Amino acid sequence: QVQLAESGGGSVQAGGSMKLSCAYTSAVGKIWYMAWFRQVPGKGREGVASYSTAIDTTTYADSVRDRFTISHDKDKKVLALQMENLKPDDTGVYFCAGRQSAMYLPETQRLTENEYNYWGQGTQVTVSS
Repeated sequence: QVQLAESGGGSVQAGGSMKLSCAYTSAVGKIWYMAWFRQVPGKGREGVASYSTAIDTTTYADSVRDRFTISHDKDKKVLALQMENLKPDDTGVYFCAGRQSAMYLPETQRLTENEYNYWGQGTQVTVSS
């Protein structure tokens, strides 16, 4: 199985910074794609950023591009999300996700919730104005 555990959430004022981490273990082999999603009450999960562990590429949602940076430490098995210039609209529960399939995932689908089959429990991020 794959286990994902997020940490680093909390409260911050608008304009501030925060870093989220996702420590993971896998008993089923390599995790080929990983991503961060966020969710607010009453809405589905929104893809924020993704990372391809095989080809070392990143994808970002337009709403966070140039403010968020996703990174991956393959030795420590940690996926991180550095968030800068946070806005109240960034508030939500942030989830780490993993995709076991090695099948190539087009960039247009890397922020799609149903492409990922492993999920963490989530960590709350609250940005106040």
